[in-house]
Amino acid sequence: SRRHRIAMVCDFFYPRLGGVEMHIWSLAYHLMRLGHKVVVITHAYKCPATSSIDHKFKRAGTRYLPGGLKVYYCPFLQMVDEDCLPTFTISFPLLRWIFIREGIEIVHAHQATSTLANEAVVYAAELGLASVYTDHSLFGFDDIASIILNRVMKVTMSTVSAAICVSHTCRDNFILRTKIMPSIVHVIPNAVDPSKFTPDPSKRDKERITVVVVSRLVYRKGVDLLVGIIPPICKAFPEIDFLIGGDGNKKLSLEEMVERERLQERVTFLGSVPHGSVRDVLVRGQGFLN
Repeated sequence: SRRHRIAMVCDFFYPRLGGVEMHIWSLAYHLMRLGHKVVVITHAYKCPATSSIDHKFKRAGTRYLPGGLKVYYCPFLQMVDEDCLPTFTISFPLLRWIFIREGIEIVHAHQATSTLANEAVVYAAELGLASVYTDHSLFGFDDIASIILNRVMKVTMSTVSAAICVSHTCRDNFILRTKIMPSIVHVIPNAVDPSKFTPDPSKRDKERITVVVVSRLVYRKGVDLLVGIIPPICKAFPEIDFLIGGDGNKKLSLEEMVERERLQERVTFLGSVPHGSVRDVLVRGQGFLN
């Protein structure tokens, strides 16, 4: 079968960890196993633990991840939440150079909130390359952020060759937001390897009920709702404890709530959980709260 040369483009990638980041890495790795050439294009990152000590630890330039995945960490100005400043001009020369150097045939962009992804779809059309976009999230229609984003998406998605959504609900939401032709929007659910998520009842507390939360602790993941529901649940059900894995700028809100409500014995924070350890955290609880 024909081998393709593919560029995955997104603002969100390693060392930042999350669902989109792991999706890109896993997809790239398995496409490489099938014989395709894959590179990832993102912006430069500062390593949190060392960036304040020495600038040389900044993750920039060209790097290789285990398995031979080539990653371009481009020196683009960041705005908020690790998102590039939208210009639709400044990033074009470097992305064009990468596409030509790598002989890219397909540009695969990820996530609506990624400026780099939206720009890459437009650049692909200008360069005569095939483009694919994957939508990972649901967005609204009435708040100012969603209104602006939806208007941008209508323009950028007008040039896309095909789109992928991770659920049928996501597909309906995406079509309504972008006014794109439904015939080119496909549903491919996120894959789960059941052999890596086998239950283990022996790890659960026999006398308590543990609710597990594993997520990036940011506003978009509903952490503010979590801050509001934990105190009444703990008050109404004395046998319930919470086990929270993950990190983010909303972790402080959770910690303040635990301190204010004196729930130190009921709520445990694990901090950032490596991807390979998520299963070991999940099996410790009777329920999972997403």
